[in-house]
Amino acid sequence: METKIIEKYNRPVFFYGLSLLIPWVFWFAAAYISHMTERNSLLIFAQAGLSILGLLAPVFVAAYLFLLDKELCSDLKKRILSQKGFSPIYTLFAFSLIFISIVIAQFISLLLGHGIDQFYISGTPGFTSAVFSPWFILLFAPVVEELAWHSYGTDTLRQRFNLFTTSMIFALYWVFWHVPLSFINGYYHSNVVAEGLLYSLNFIFSLFVFVVLMNWLYYKTNRNIFITIIFHCSANVANEIFATHPDSKVIQTVLLLITAIIVLVKEKEMFFKKIILK
Repeated sequence: METKIIEKYNRPVFFYGLSLLIPWVFWFAAAYISHMTERNSLLIFAQAGLSILGLLAPVFVAAYLFLLDKELCSDLKKRILSQKGFSPIYTLFAFSLIFISIVIAQFISLLLGHGIDQFYISGTPGFTSAVFSPWFILLFAPVVEELAWHSYGTDTLRQRFNLFTTSMIFALYWVFWHVPLSFINGYYHSNVVAEGLLYSLNFIFSLFVFVVLMNWLYYKTNRNIFITIIFHCSANVANEIFATHPDSKVIQTVLLLITAIIVLVKEKEMFFKKIILK
């Protein structure tokens, strides 16, 4: 990958500022509606609409920045259409890592006294969503997010920092970006908060580990946006398909942390050098 084009991704404050502010406005409004004691159909649809608008905001901010610069547009088209960095091995990794990690975590949890009923596939995610199916949200959200985070967001940090620092900054930002969702009644994030401090902290820490692994896949496949979509979608589905105990998700985070450390050791040059590899 050429460093010249990355230097064109030079508006991090604009991108990340609006990508935080707009969703927060919509999502806190949705959260307020979700806690109203009497809600009619109009309010329910309003909550759903506000939630989707907040989700879409970063990709619209990214689209605006691409439309301002023909070189950026050309770079985006090249990454979407050429699939130069496609790799069966990394694609398989993106599909399977989270699923394998949650299965192993659940087996380990059996040794700690948790039940085998965790392996039950209910077909129903452990959260609710106004109007839209939870499964739709689980798959739609990663697609929309990655079309923002890995079309413009990651590269605009990468042109200033090495990949490890980029990953840490984005993960911290992502934690704050999710905050309003924890106030929307019935949503996954509010359920995590209700489960207790340990599981809330595990969710936060898991984002840092997840971002390291996702950015590794992204740059190993020549900034392939689709690989990040696959990885994000597989993570959402794998963590909701089973009746997983929260303790198993803590174990899963430890397993993924070990994987991330191995990646960081093996890919020291990729993560800790400022210059982006060609």
